[in-house]
Amino acid sequence: MFPKLSILPFLALLSLGSCNKYTSATTSNAAAHEMQQSSSVTVVNARADSPNPSEKIKWLTIEQAEARMKREPRKVLVDVYTDWCGWCKKMDKETFTDPGVAALINQHFYAVKLDAEGTEPISIKGQTFNYKPEYKSHELAVALLNGQLSFPTTVFLDEELGMLSPVPGYLDAKNMTQILKYFGENYHQNMSWKEFEKQAK
Repeated sequence: MFPKLSILPFLALLSLGSCNKYTSATTSNAAAHEMQQSSSVTVVNARADSPNPSEKIKWLTIEQAEARMKREPRKVLVDVYTDWCGWCKKMDKETFTDPGVAALINQHFYAVKLDAEGTEPISIKGQTFNYKPEYKSHELAVALLNGQLSFPTTVFLDEELGMLSPVPGYLDAKNMTQILKYFGENYHQNMSWKEFEKQAK
């Protein structure tokens, strides 16, 4: 349902923190080394053109996003969170309230909140996902995160709900803006994240 196009492990370098449900490492030593070698991301045009300072993200359920995509196809940003995750709350308070971030999300994406421990069934693309007590997680969260339950994780899906990439960990407004531009403005179709990052410097 969510084919892996190209998981971008180097996007994890932008992550400052996350709340892990399991303690097993989710990155290889090589990827961790690459993260350490990378300096902070330089953002080009960090703000959308004259964002409204009071602009807020228009959050939807994933079913609502799927319904809207039939009329107006867009990519989907899924914020996978839990109620107990401190980094998730920090991202809600600091990143998702940034007017530039809100403007970019509202322009290019349908924004979805997904409680990874929610118990309500979710039906998309003709398939129903349920809460699994044995995992203490929702099946949809497990599918979107490829079984790597780390919170928050921001998942980017294409206009047909196909996987672009999950990006685990806390993202500040500057780094989120860079990723939103990469996927939202379709740079991912022509260049790798490393090439985009290099061009932005």
